[in-house]
Amino acid sequence: MPTSVTGISTDTRFGRAAQGGFTLLELLVVVTIIGIFVGAVVLSIGAVGPDREAEQEAQRLRGLIALLHEDALMQSRDYGLLLTSGGYRFYAYDYKQLKWLQVAGDRLLDEHALRKQLELGLVLDGKDVKLEKKFETIDREKDPTPQVMILSSGELTPFVLDVSRDGTNGRYALTGELDGKLALAEEGYAAR
Repeated sequence: MPTSVTGISTDTRFGRAAQGGFTLLELLVVVTIIGIFVGAVVLSIGAVGPDREAEQEAQRLRGLIALLHEDALMQSRDYGLLLTSGGYRFYAYDYKQLKWLQVAGDRLLDEHALRKQLELGLVLDGKDVKLEKKFETIDREKDPTPQVMILSSGELTPFVLDVSRDGTNGRYALTGELDGKLALAEEGYAAR
């Protein structure tokens, strides 16, 4: 094998095999591919713990119910919460018409649809309540009645409301007690 004055082989027949190792470009490609796979695993649902979207929806509901509980006491007004498996809306009781009416002019209390693949479950008196999928079915009724009542007396219909993602075991359970106390618990998610 011919060598140069510096002692390095100049024979190109052996090409890359004689050099050994990898180029910087090859290493960067491998590191990038590994990074993409790790990113996909981290972003997959449940891989890093709780479902943030489900948690946000549960926190939003908790905040709205607490706000309406306080408003019901201050304004002597009764509110109701009507749920479907894919969303919810709030009502106020009209004592002149003697029926529940949607709260008009308050964007915070408008009908709210959950993000894709999130769903609600409701338990009243220890029994699962079958929720309609959409409000269209409920809107056909003459006078829909909310499942959860937030009364001006300070009382709240005792309930357990689950916010979960379709196809997962994890859920956020929002519990309301008769005296208006609310508690939010995370269940079924991997430890952080």
